[in-house]
Amino acid sequence: MKRAGTLRLLSDLSDFSGAARLRELLAGDPTVRVRCSPDGRHLLLLRPPGAPAPQLLVAVHGPGSELERAWSADQPQPLDAFFLPWPARPLLVLVWESGLTEMWGVGVGSGWQLLQSTELCPNGGAHVVAVAASRGHLVWCEEGQVGDEGRLGPPEATFSHRVCVRSLEPSREVVPTLGRTHILLHHCPPFALLASRRDLYLVPTATTWPGVAHILLIWTPSKGRVRVSAPSLGLAHSKSLNPGRGDTWDFRILLRSLPGLLSPRQPLAVHTSAPVSQGLLMLDFRGTLGLVHPHGGTRPMGVLHEPPIGPPGSAALGTFQGTLACVLGSTLELLDMGSGQLLERKVLSTDRVHLLEPLVPGLEDKQEPEVRGGVRLLSAVGLFGVGWEAPQGLELPSTEDLVFEEACGYYQRRSLRGAQLTPEELKHNSTFQAPQALASILRGHLPPSTLLTTLRAELRDYRSLEQLKAQLVAGDEEEAGWTELAEQEVARLLRTELMGDQLAELNTIFQTLPTAAWGATHRALQLQLDRAGRLRSQAPPDVWKKVLRGTAAGKEPPNGVLPPFELLCRCLCRLEPQWLPSFVELAQQQGGPSWSTGVPGLPLYRRALAVLAEEGPRPEALELELLLGSGRPKAVLQAVGQLIQKEQWERALEAGLALGPSSPLLRSEIFKLLLAEFAQHRRLDPHFPLLHRLCPPDLAPTELLLLLQKHLPDEEEPPAPFSAPGAEPTLTVGLLRALLEQTGAQGQPSGPPVVSLFEDILWDPGTPPPTPPRGSVTTLQAAETPAVETWVPSVQGFCVTDTN
Repeated sequence: MKRAGTLRLLSDLSDFSGAARLRELLAGDPTVRVRCSPDGRHLLLLRPPGAPAPQLLVAVHGPGSELERAWSADQPQPLDAFFLPWPARPLLVLVWESGLTEMWGVGVGSGWQLLQSTELCPNGGAHVVAVAASRGHLVWCEEGQVGDEGRLGPPEATFSHRVCVRSLEPSREVVPTLGRTHILLHHCPPFALLASRRDLYLVPTATTWPGVAHILLIWTPSKGRVRVSAPSLGLAHSKSLNPGRGDTWDFRILLRSLPGLLSPRQPLAVHTSAPVSQGLLMLDFRGTLGLVHPHGGTRPMGVLHEPPIGPPGSAALGTFQGTLACVLGSTLELLDMGSGQLLERKVLSTDRVHLLEPLVPGLEDKQEPEVRGGVRLLSAVGLFGVGWEAPQGLELPSTEDLVFEEACGYYQRRSLRGAQLTPEELKHNSTFQAPQALASILRGHLPPSTLLTTLRAELRDYRSLEQLKAQLVAGDEEEAGWTELAEQEVARLLRTELMGDQLAELNTIFQTLPTAAWGATHRALQLQLDRAGRLRSQAPPDVWKKVLRGTAAGKEPPNGVLPPFELLCRCLCRLEPQWLPSFVELAQQQGGPSWSTGVPGLPLYRRALAVLAEEGPRPEALELELLLGSGRPKAVLQAVGQLIQKEQWERALEAGLALGPSSPLLRSEIFKLLLAEFAQHRRLDPHFPLLHRLCPPDLAPTELLLLLQKHLPDEEEPPAPFSAPGAEPTLTVGLLRALLEQTGAQGQPSGPPVVSLFEDILWDPGTPPPTPPRGSVTTLQAAETPAVETWVPSVQGFCVTDTN
C-alpha cells in the first residue's frame, strides 16, 4: 500500500477577487465550465448558453481585478474560453460558434482589456462546434456550409465537418498573431477536441455516425504526425500530417487506406475523458478506466468502486505522482496507475467538485509551493490540494553526510581494505582525516575561502539531485522529472574519474534515457556548428580526456560496460547517425586515444567502426565517412578503393584533392590507383580535369608512361585504326596530352637540353625545321645489293629514288 493521501485546504477563496460571486457560481450551477491559468493565479468560470448573468467570470488570486461579462438571450454567447500560456502576461481567448475570437489580457493597473478581435474563418458562414489550443496552435472543428455539400442525408451528413488550425505566432506586440488557416481533415464527423501540452485528441461525440464512432485521432504538432486509433480493436496507424508543409487528409480516404479500422464495432461508450501527460484518460458508463497513449495504444487502468450516475462529462479525471485521481460526485478515488489497485477512497463534503488542470512547470504561482506534484480540487468550499504524505524515515541526507559518502567511495578505491567503508566508520573511528577537515569547513569552523565557496556550490547541486531522486522514488512518473534527473547525473558523472561504478552508471543512463543523456553530454562538451557545418568544441582538455579514454590493450570492458567514447558513438548511431563522422573527426583533433592507459590503443575511427559493427550491418555511407575523415593512410586508401569499386569516380577524386600539402605520398598513391582505372576504361574521362589536378607535381613523363603501360589491357590482336562498333575506345595520346604536357613542363630541366626518348612528343619547338636546299638527289650505292630502293624524306612529303 502506498502512503496515505492528504487533502489539504489551500484557500477558502477569500483571497480571490470577486470571492462572493465565485462561491455563488460554484455552488449554484453544476454545469459551469471551470478552467485554470497555467500559473494557477486565475480561475475562469463559463456558464452554458441560456444561463442567467453573468455568463463569464475570471477571478484572480491575490492583487488584481476580476472580469465579468454577460450577454443577453438574443445575443450569441461564447462556445468556449481558455487561457494561453503566453510568457508576457496571461491571455484569455473567447471563441463563438460563428468563429469570432476575442483575446483579453491584463493591462497595467487598468484591469482586463480587449486586445484583439478576429475571425477564425475569414470567409464567414462557419459553425464552430469545438475548439482547443495545443502547443501554439488554435484548432477548431466546424460544420461545412450547406451550399458546399448540398442537401445531405445519413450517413453523408455526419461527414460534413472539417478540422482547421491556425498557428499562434509571436510578434512584437503583446498579443500573438494568428497565422494562415490550414485544414487538417476534410469530410470528417464532428469531433470533441481535447488538448494536452503535447498532443491534440479528436474524440467522437454522441452525434457521430455509429460506423466511425469507435475511432479517435491523435495529432502531435511537434512531430507532424496523426495517429488513428481504434481502442476496441487494439489497432493504431500513423500518418504524416504537418500543416506547415501543406499536409491535409480527407477523413474518408484516410480510413479506406487503413486496413481493419472499419470493422463493425460498438461506439466508444465514453462518459468522461481528460487529457493528461501520459495520454487520454477515458471513463465509460460501467466505471472502467482506460488510458490511450499518444502512440495510439490502449491500456486498462482500473475500475471504480461505483459506476458514474451523473450526466456525461460530470466526472473529473487527473494524474499525479503515478496516481490516478477520479472525482465522481462527492467521492474521490485514488488508484495506482501501475497496478490499477484502489489506494484510497475519500468522501467529500460537497458533491460539486472541479479538478483543475496541472500547472505548467516554471510558471507556478509562488504563493502555492505546497501543491506542486499533486492535483487541485475546486468547490464552493475552497481550493484543496491532494498529495501523498511523506513516509516516515524518508529524509534527505545532510550536506555533511554527502561529503562522507563521496569520501567513502574515493578512499575505498585508493585503499587496500577488503571491508566496505561506511560513513559512520569514517566519522567515529577517524579512519581518515580528510573527511573530518571537510566537515569542519562545512560547519563554519574555518573562515570562508575559495574552497568553501566551490564546495558549497557542488554540494548544493548534489543536494538538489538527491531531492529530485527522492521525488521520483516517491512515485512521480512525469517524463520531465526523469529527463532532468538524467541530465543532472550525466553532468555530475562527467566531472568524476569515470571508472568502475561511475562508468557503469553512465552506461545505464545512456541505455535508459539516451536523448537526455546525449543532451547533457552535448552541453558538457560545448559542441557548436561552425559556418562550414562542422562540429567545434570549447570544452577544456580535461573533459575530452575523460571522454576519449579507453581500456588497456587486450582488455575487454567488464560486463558489457562501454568506455565513454564508445558509449557516445552508440548513442549517435541510434539518435543522429549523420553526426557520427563529424564527432569522430572532432574527437581526433582533441588528443590521442591512449590517455587513460598509457599504452598505444586503437585509433578513434576504428573504435567507432567497432561500435557500428555491434549495432548490426555497417551502413556503407557511415563507414566511408569514418574512413575518409580518419586521416590515416591505410584507412583513406581503403575508402578510395571502395569508391572505385562502386565507380564513384568524382567522390574518389575529391577525397584525394581534400588531402592537404602534408600528405603528398597519400595523394600520389590515390592518383596511381585512379590512373590505373583511367588506363583500362573510359568511364573516368568525364572527370579528367579532377584527375589532372590530382597529378603529383614531381611526376616525370617517363614514370607516367611506365605506369600507364603497366595497367594497359592486353590486346590479343594488332591494333586497328578504329575500334569495332560497340566496343569501348582505347586510350590514345590525345587523351593523355594534358597529363603529358603537365608532367613535361614540370620535369623540363633549366640547363642544357637533354635528348629524351619522348622529347618530340612532349616539347613542340613551335616553328618547323629549316627547309633543306633543293638539288640533285644523292644516289646511295650498296656493296652487295646494287639495286636497292631508298626512301628519302623531302619537304613536300616522301619520294622514291631508283639507283638504276
